[in-house]
Amino acid sequence: MSSSDFRQITIKGEAGKADRLFRAATSAFCSLTRPSRRDIVQIEDLALPLFNLVSVEARRYMAAALSDCQSPPPALVRRLCDETVDVAAPLLIRSKALTDTDLITLISRHGAGHARAIARRPDLHPAIASLAALLTRQPALHRREPEALQPSPTPAPAGETGTTPAPVAQGEAADNARRRLRSMMRPDPAYGSRIAVPASSRTPYERLRDTALSGSPVLFQTALADTLGLDFAQAGSVLLPTSHARLLTALRALDLDVEQAFLIAAATYPSHFPQAEKVRLFAATYRDLRHEAALERVAAWRQEVVDPLPAGAASVPAKDRGVILSAAK
Repeated sequence: MSSSDFRQITIKGEAGKADRLFRAATSAFCSLTRPSRRDIVQIEDLALPLFNLVSVEARRYMAAALSDCQSPPPALVRRLCDETVDVAAPLLIRSKALTDTDLITLISRHGAGHARAIARRPDLHPAIASLAALLTRQPALHRREPEALQPSPTPAPAGETGTTPAPVAQGEAADNARRRLRSMMRPDPAYGSRIAVPASSRTPYERLRDTALSGSPVLFQTALADTLGLDFAQAGSVLLPTSHARLLTALRALDLDVEQAFLIAAATYPSHFPQAEKVRLFAATYRDLRHEAALERVAAWRQEVVDPLPAGAASVPAKDRGVILSAAK
């Protein structure tokens, strides 16, 4: 694919010139069986400067064409996925270039429209499906309608009536969920969006999300302390091993969206959300918690005197210590 091939398009007149060039570049790239890195760089250098000049129809054309590509240009995929859902839908539904991390980020950034399209992806990870359902059902949850809070019955497959699959042990399920959540944030050197961002340039949510998914409790506790203005021991008192209630209050004080709060809570307490009903309960509780009340609670935590626990256990206030020590036995 040579830029000289496209210069001929520009001499046909001003009207529609950018659209013709944009479409021609897309068609030429998609005709390549195995595009090289040079091909990818070339189409990005050509198409990205034209992005704000072309029509919505030209962007839809590129999104539809790239959705079936095995090695699409990552910068163009990211740009198209940040468009409105009527443009981005083919990529959100079909593109294999989007990782679980990309899907979670897009849901968090764009909300229900993108979530609804992502929910149509085949073989969607259950955690992401829960996030998508959480957003698309928000009006029903806000009204607290009983039928909206009830889990949908799942009919038994034909020929299996009366049989119940053996449940997975809770500890094993938690380990599996934790491993999967960590893998969602694992850097992928083949995809350009996975570039480390300095901690100083990240938002509080991004830092909490990344440290929660890192698998390191110390890193997450440190990030939580910095974000809330607590010392390290006080931040440890938020992370009670038997309850995520204090963490929920901390996240509400930061005024995170419900899907952002759920991602951090699920990464920190993966065994606490084994069913969709638990996710719905989390969302309803989080929305009912007033931001001002959460801020007052965090301010009170800053005044608490925290007693240390034995090595390996989180620090908790003296009034909670007996409960935690009993649970650890």
